[in-house]
Amino acid sequence: MTTALRTFKAQILQALAHPTRIAIIEALRDGELAAGTLGARLGLEQANLSQHLSVLRTRQVVTSRKAGNQVYYSLRDAVLVQVLDLLKQYVQAHLNDTLALLNEMEPKKRRRT
Repeated sequence: MTTALRTFKAQILQALAHPTRIAIIEALRDGELAAGTLGARLGLEQANLSQHLSVLRTRQVVTSRKAGNQVYYSLRDAVLVQVLDLLKQYVQAHLNDTLALLNEMEPKKRRRT
C-alpha cells in the first residue's frame, strides 16, 4: 500500500472522528437533506452544523447542491454507511465480550459476601 493511499484513508478517518459528523452521515444514510432539516433533526445550531459540513465537504465525504436559498447535502458514497455499520458490529462484539467477562465475575463477587 502506498503512502498516498494511507494518507487518504487517514484523512477520511479524521473526517469521521467526531460524534457530530458521524451523526450527520447517519442522518444522510437514507438520502439527501436540506441543511435546515439536517440541523433540526440533529439539534444543531447553524454555525456548528456548517463547521462540521465543511470538514465533510473538504474530505469529499458529502456533496452539496444549491436550489434557491436551500443547500442540500448527500453522501458522496453510501459505502461510508457500511463502514459505520461495521464499526457498530465491532463495538457490539467487544461489548458482548466484556459483558460475558463481567457475568463470569459476578458469581465470584456474590460468594465473597
